[in-house]
Formats: sequence, C-alpha cells, structure tokens
Amino acid sequence: MSRAGAATLLEVAITSKDYLSANGRPQRALEDLRLTLRRGEAGAVVGPSGCGKTTLLRIVAGLDKQFAGQVTLPDHSRLGVVFQEPRLLPWRSVADNIRIAAPQASAAEIEALLEALGLAGHAAHFPGELSLGLARRVSLARALAVKPDLLLLDEPLVSLDAALARELRELIARLIDETHVTTLIVTHDLNEAIALADRIFILSPRPAHVATTLEIETPRALMTAAAAQALTEAAQAAIASSRSR
Repeated sequence: MSRAGAATLLEVAITSKDYLSANGRPQRALEDLRLTLRRGEAGAVVGPSGCGKTTLLRIVAGLDKQFAGQVTLPDHSRLGVVFQEPRLLPWRSVADNIRIAAPQASAAEIEALLEALGLAGHAAHFPGELSLGLARRVSLARALAVKPDLLLLDEPLVSLDAALARELRELIARLIDETHVTTLIVTHDLNEAIALADRIFILSPRPAHVATTLEIETPRALMTAAAAQALTEAAQAAIASSRSR
C-alpha cells in the first residue's frame, strides 16, 4: 500500500479480481472498480447479492492480495475490521478478546468502550454466553480498541431482528460521529447505508464496478424521513439502471 493524498484516506483502484469457480473456470468478480474516502468520511458499498461486496472489503483489509490494481492508504494506518460473524475467541472473556486485539489499550480505555457499547455488565462473560447482538457489539468494541484510521464493517446488522438492528445502527452512527473514524461499510440494506454513510457507492452486477456514487449532504443526526425517502428512490433508480446496462 502506498501513500494517499492529504485529504484522502482511502483510494481503491482495482483493475480486476478473478477467482476459480467450482468447475475450475476463471470468473471475474471485480473490474475497473474505483472509489475514494476522505479522512473522517463514512462510505457504504451497496450492490446485488453476490456481486463482490465482501471481496472488495477483504481486498481493502489486505486479506486478499490476489488482484490487479492498488489500494492506497497512508503509511502505518491501523485497520479495525468487523466481520459478518463476530469471530470472538470462545475461551476468552469479552474483556480479554478486546485486550488481545489491542494490547496497547489501557484498562480505563477498555472500560470506557464497554460502557459506550452497552457492554459494561458483560466484561467477564464468554462469547457463548452472549446473544448475536451482544457478540456484534464486542466485535465492534474490539475493532475500535485499536484506534483505527479506517474501520471496515461487513454487513454489521445482518441476521438481527428489526428492533435490534435499528438499535445497533443508531449506536454505530453515534460512534462514527463521535470518533470521526473513516469508515467503509458493506451492506445490502439501503436504509442502513443512508443512516450510516456520507457517500454511497452502488455496485453493478458482476463483474462489479462503482456504477453510481451518491453524496449524502444531510448530516446523520438531521436526516428526516422525507430526505431518507428521496435518497432511497435515487439509490433504487441507480441500482435499476446499473442492472439494465
């Protein structure tokens, strides 16, 4: 990864990403995909199921290096990643899961994170004692504990019931606003993207590229139902257009 410009924290330029299908034939997942995020900005990647959203996130996270192109971040950038599955160590307590990921974090910092995420009463619990919603909060706490320059969220609300998803979405939005951490979210849910992002990247079907970028001018805290509906309609039109090409 090379050095980004002063105002830009993340720059993605993927010429192509291929993989072998079950029958051994090469399949192209991503092609000519470009996006940028400014420092402190939250972006959401939205697209049809199977179009390569998680593949893109894995490339940005440095977990998949088999692609043509470049991901540019400032040198020594710290990444915090929240996967679809919490991926907590089952034999470690909540607090220890966070300490292992962020050994430099002080006891006071971990305590403050647990408090902010509604986990203060669960520090000594083990992952098997937690609901999926609580486990997702621990995964988020672990990612934030490293004090990331870039926070990556892969479908953070998937498989949660509507009320729990709304509660966690509001919590994530508040944390993004309070910490000003640059964030890239992968989601299939337009409501989630509108609630969390400053910019929405709409991907085309495979091979995926950014078909449309929607800028959200209204701050998250001031988003009205009418403004959200207008953005939803614009996004739906962009998605329909990308599928017809």
